Amino acid sequence: MPGVLAAGISAGLVAIAATVAVERLGGRLGGLLGTLPTTIVPAAAGIAANTTSPEAFEAAMAAVPVGMWVDVLFLLCWRVGPRWLPRWSGGARLLAMVVGSLVVWLVIAMLAVQGLDRAMALGVPALWLGGLGIGASLLLGVVATVRPPPAPKGTQGVGPGTLLSRGVLAAAAIAGAVSLASIAGPTVSGIASVFPAIFLTSMVSLWWSQGETVQGGAVGPMMLGASSVSAYALFAAVCLPRFGMWAGGLAAWLLAVGTVTVPAFLWLRTRRTATG
Repeated sequence: MPGVLAAGISAGLVAIAATVAVERLGGRLGGLLGTLPTTIVPAAAGIAANTTSPEAFEAAMAAVPVGMWVDVLFLLCWRVGPRWLPRWSGGARLLAMVVGSLVVWLVIAMLAVQGLDRAMALGVPALWLGGLGIGASLLLGVVATVRPPPAPKGTQGVGPGTLLSRGVLAAAAIAGAVSLASIAGPTVSGIASVFPAIFLTSMVSLWWSQGETVQGGAVGPMMLGASSVSAYALFAAVCLPRFGMWAGGLAAWLLAVGTVTVPAFLWLRTRRTATG
């Protein structure tokens, strides 16, 4: 229960911080900062405390990069989906995007769980599968940011009620996912721990309060930066059993930021927008 509460509260705070960052800093920098490893930290600790063996924990952490790859595809829906929607009212277009992107996530996540279980049953090392997941996510993120669309700052003020609703929605979603993770198998645990609650609340709130342009510009950097969560999981699979929750978690976080977030930031600084 403490792990569930910690994950839920941290998710709520991160959802608020992530959308404020995009609104204040623009989609590129704000989107990247919004994907720093955050909710995965208490989620990994909770999974470690509830798994029965080091092998099960390693399998759960290896599933996280595959889950983040599914999340990247979820974000991709928000990048390309609006152009295929009819010219409905803003609320109807937003509802269609929410339903469509969640259906895509659910279908691919179920297939990913089955694929992971079959691959590990055949003897494929779990961390190799995690490495493939992070590689696929990085590739999609780089392609999405080669010529990114404009990523303007938000122009509309956001009230405290809106910010609070973002946090509550994200907190509830992540707490539910971590609760599921504590009773499910390793692969389900890993993928459930990265349910795209923060991505969803960020996309919805940015679309609703700032318009399609602001959220669209944040998608590419979020796709690229999401690999830092995957990197944290793989480093945590090694560091937490060796160094404990606190020292191992800190080491995994620093390694993930150093190997993914910092290079991603440098990459984005060199990019021009598609209209630039």
